[in-house]
Amino acid sequence: MPRIFPHASSVNRVITLSNIGSKHGFSALMTDLVADFQVQFNGQCFPLYLYDEATNADDAPAPGLFDQPKDKASAPARRDAITDAGLVHFQSAYPGEKITKEDLFYYVYGLLHSPDYRERYADNLAKELPRIPRVKTAADFWAFSKAGRALAELHLGYETVPMYAKAKVIGSDGKALDLGNPKALDSRFRGNDEREKFWRVEKMKVPKTKGEKDLTTLIYNSKITVTGVPAEAYDYVVNGKPALDWVIERQCVKTDKDSGIVNDANAWATETMHNPRYPLELFLRVITVSLETMKIVRALPKLDIRTGG
Repeated sequence: MPRIFPHASSVNRVITLSNIGSKHGFSALMTDLVADFQVQFNGQCFPLYLYDEATNADDAPAPGLFDQPKDKASAPARRDAITDAGLVHFQSAYPGEKITKEDLFYYVYGLLHSPDYRERYADNLAKELPRIPRVKTAADFWAFSKAGRALAELHLGYETVPMYAKAKVIGSDGKALDLGNPKALDSRFRGNDEREKFWRVEKMKVPKTKGEKDLTTLIYNSKITVTGVPAEAYDYVVNGKPALDWVIERQCVKTDKDSGIVNDANAWATETMHNPRYPLELFLRVITVSLETMKIVRALPKLDIRTGG
């Protein structure tokens, strides 16, 4: 990780993969920040860039992960993580195409989301790291590369994509709340305490109807219900669980049994994001991410591999 993100300000993109033996099955996710080991099961990271060690005086200590370089001369040099040989291997398959290492990086991300790829190599992916084949045609290469780039933008921008507009956020009075008009929403409250109490989440819940989960509805808290959630948004799965379920599970108030530490999503929302609606808005944004992800994935070409890989 120090060669992927040597400093807090280091720019990089990383494909994180679930490691061998994951009980949740194969999974891939893009990040531009230092990744926890369990973002994916015993995760392994494959970056766009690598940073070579900076030159230091003989007696100077090695820089820490969150240290800033003192000057340009001491900053680590950045280079492509994909090797020249790796690039040539793919360029040789598509004569006349101007393929860069960045194009190849996103090709890998697109390919790893291919349902055909995951199904065909399911046994291999359970036992070893993925191998990346060359598809037969340049058209398919670019389809996977462009899809991978689009998926990366979605997955990195999950906090800023538009909220899913067709869902309705209903207050306890039965009236719809317009999250796109924060000034009007804030005018309902006499102060920050009242505002934060209204939007406070303890644990979101998907209700049941006749014993079956009603995925079209979310009970956010005692005052707020979300309706019109498309059930197909739950089709996008990361690390063994729908992305929406991760939001529901993590955007809550929970006390760790061993340490007694309270993890409070509302504290993050108000103190860091300065927006008490953040958990609710995140749920609505991840609906968009999930739907758009599945739209891209389902439009990927069938996996047709060159002889010899």
